[in-house]
Amino acid sequence: MSQFVFIHGPGAGSCSDSFCNQLDYFEGSLAPDLPGHPVGSPCEDVYSYANWLRGWLWGSGAKNDLVLCGFTLGACIALQYALEFPEEVKALVLMTISMRAKERPPASLQFRLDAASDQEVYQQWKDAMAHSMMFIEPDLRRHLLSRHDAIGPIAQYKDLVTIDKFDVSDRINELKTPLLLIRGVDDPGKPPEYELEINRAVPGSEYLKLDNAGHFPMAERPEVVNSAIDQFLANI
Repeated sequence: MSQFVFIHGPGAGSCSDSFCNQLDYFEGSLAPDLPGHPVGSPCEDVYSYANWLRGWLWGSGAKNDLVLCGFTLGACIALQYALEFPEEVKALVLMTISMRAKERPPASLQFRLDAASDQEVYQQWKDAMAHSMMFIEPDLRRHLLSRHDAIGPIAQYKDLVTIDKFDVSDRINELKTPLLLIRGVDDPGKPPEYELEINRAVPGSEYLKLDNAGHFPMAERPEVVNSAIDQFLANI
């Protein structure tokens, strides 16, 4: 039996609540809150997060037949996990991910640092988070924004730095785990189509583009995403 594991990123509340629709749909699924979000200290890099996740999963009795589903930082962690421990992973579902270091304007990082010390900038940061969630149902969006208040912009800053150091482009040909990539084509941030590079590099991988979805497909179009995961696994 597959063990679903959902791994969050820096946006959409920076916590496991962003996967609430998947946790309700996939019986027995797991979704940890990563260290530093807000409890504990964040890991230094994606490799360390992957090892932390393995310890957390083993502590939960989940050691095999893992279906790792993540977005942004969580997708990086899932991909790293599958490269390090392929015998434990049955399938990967990755959203909003690059296999190499992303290029990000320095002002984007400074914005988070300034938000931590300036109330006016903090509100601008909250407004930016709300805009990035424009396709999420209003009640869930309000809840995820409240989670951003609890976790804060410094955690997001550290997550973005971690993502920007992630690079497994020299190992991507090692990946044998069945892979589904999902991208929201209407992402208000308009990031480059990093997923296409992975799709081309991994033979047999599937790539789903969703209209009326942006940075957080699992929270924006949950029914479509859940159905796509079901179909993907049925085809393995």
